Amino acid sequence: MSNYSQLIDELLATVTLIEVIPDVFEGKSHDYVGARIFGGQVLAQAIMAAAHTLGEDKPCHSLHGYFLRGGDITQPVIYQVRRLRDGRSLSAREVTAIQYKQAKGKPPIEQVIFSMIASFAPIEEGLEYQEDMPVYPPPEDLMTEQELKEEYVGKVPDALKARFMRHRHVEIKPIKPRNPINPEPMKPQQANWLRIRELGSQPVAIQQALLAFSSDFYLVGTGLMSHGVSFMTSGLQAASIDHSMHFHRSFDLNDWLLYDMWSDTTSSAKGLNHGQFWQDGKLVATVQQEGLMRLRVPKS
Repeated sequence: MSNYSQLIDELLATVTLIEVIPDVFEGKSHDYVGARIFGGQVLAQAIMAAAHTLGEDKPCHSLHGYFLRGGDITQPVIYQVRRLRDGRSLSAREVTAIQYKQAKGKPPIEQVIFSMIASFAPIEEGLEYQEDMPVYPPPEDLMTEQELKEEYVGKVPDALKARFMRHRHVEIKPIKPRNPINPEPMKPQQANWLRIRELGSQPVAIQQALLAFSSDFYLVGTGLMSHGVSFMTSGLQAASIDHSMHFHRSFDLNDWLLYDMWSDTTSSAKGLNHGQFWQDGKLVATVQQEGLMRLRVPKS
């Protein structure tokens, strides 16, 4: 089995939930970005939990979620699903993600780490309109994120090199790479091509869950660009606060998707970031996220 095949197996294991009791599911936690659970993991698992409670094939068309606490990768996540509505077309679900914090000598404390409401509806014919897909260099003309890391790894502190060089489960090709070590202020707009090759044929729910997973890469960092700040900047505290997503049209994560991102404002230690996913000229999904951006300058 190739290394990439192992990454795909890990990714599919992430979106494979165990039903504990009716409408309650358990998801395993994985180390994607460090000791805290990657927001994309929680998004993907919450979508899967909600989808498991639908009696018929209804893809998600919108979700709105809030990250309430940082999750612990050493503990599983429990997803409690509340069935808010099942109409002839629309179905609504509320999903609460919970972890249990164990203090020595004390009973476990329940902590809600994420809350989401999602709406599901069958695909149907109707009025159609979209803007034109942005024009960028094609993925075959670009270097992968992993290849770009090789150019900067020599400037990364030794203690961070192993994590910096880890392979992502999602293959990403930045269209205009940014120097993560010495970033310069620039217009807060960026775009990546991405795909999950070797994913194979998967149900719509898994495709949507993994697109939501992928949408959490780079998005919060868009708001940092105008300030000449990156995730490697000393004193930065950054985290996703909320995440909304609308699925418009079908897509296939085995093939390249364009992820176009921009930020229109940063204020009060927060940045508002937007994104669009495109494939074969079609707008397939829209994303919006507010991110925490605190920069603590060391006292002289």
